[in-house]
This record gives sequence, structure tokens and C-alpha cells, in this order.
Amino acid sequence: MARNAKKTGVTTLKSSKAARKQVAIILEALSGEIGTTEASEQMGVSLSRYYQLEGRALQGMLAAMEPKKRGIQMTPARQILALEAEKKLLEKDLRRHQSLLRAANRSLGLARGGRKKASSKGRGAKRGDRGKAVLKTLRRGLDEAKGEADGTSKRDAGAGGASHGKQDGA
Repeated sequence: MARNAKKTGVTTLKSSKAARKQVAIILEALSGEIGTTEASEQMGVSLSRYYQLEGRALQGMLAAMEPKKRGIQMTPARQILALEAEKKLLEKDLRRHQSLLRAANRSLGLARGGRKKASSKGRGAKRGDRGKAVLKTLRRGLDEAKGEADGTSKRDAGAGGASHGKQDGA
């Protein structure tokens, strides 16, 4: 016998006794040796269940007879391995490009991220500074108007005599 020869034939079929019995009954019914009613009785199932099992058996035989694709098949496990390998290559390529970008930025005198270095002089306004300035101006206008109505000066309002931002009757 050759080394790579696979054993084939009826003797190599692997299954339980119950499955073998059911297949034998279905084949007997399909060949006409017994009727479908008798086959369903021997299997211990209803006639409709017998037809379901017969259909499943025929579908399985048809699927087994379909031509198989040649070559290595892409199984989900193989696909995962291929995607992981591709991911590693892409990460390596990303690190290489990031390194090249850093080197180009250094040679051009640019800071990280591709922007020119900000000077420490003339610090820009922080977020919210403009709104605070407008609010301060509005409150100053309210305090002066309230001081004129109460007869108090701006200095008295700053000492805690008047509440900031609240109007009478509000």
C-alpha cells in the first residue's frame, strides 16, 4: 500500500449505530424495498419527520458531491492569521513613516506636529479671556448705574455694599 493512500469504502464510515440504522432504512425506502410509511415506523418517527430526515440525508449527499476548490482554502482561522500578519506589516510601515516625518521636521526646524515653535514672548490669549473681559465690562456698567441710583460710589460697591450682577426686583 502507498504511503499517502487514504482508506476508503463503506468500512471506513464513522457514525453511531442509530445513525447507521436510519441511513439504511432511508436507502431501503429510496430503493423501493420498503414503503415510506413502513420506514417511518421502523425509525420510530412520524411520516412528516421521516420526509424531513430523508431530505436532510439527500442534501448531505448532494453537498458531498459538489466539486471542491483546488488549492489552499481560506478558513476563518487562516484569514485571522493573514490579517494579523498584515496588521504587523502596516504597524511597522507606520512607525517607519513617523520616524521619517520626525527627521524631516527636525531638518526643517519645525516642532513636533509640523508647526513652527511658539515663542515664549507675547503669550496668546487663553480660552474664555474675551468672555471674561466682556462680563467685567458689563458688571462695571451695572455697578456704576446702581451706585448712581443708590448714592454710593464705585469704591463702596467694591467693598461689598452691593451685589454684583443682580438687579433689584429680579
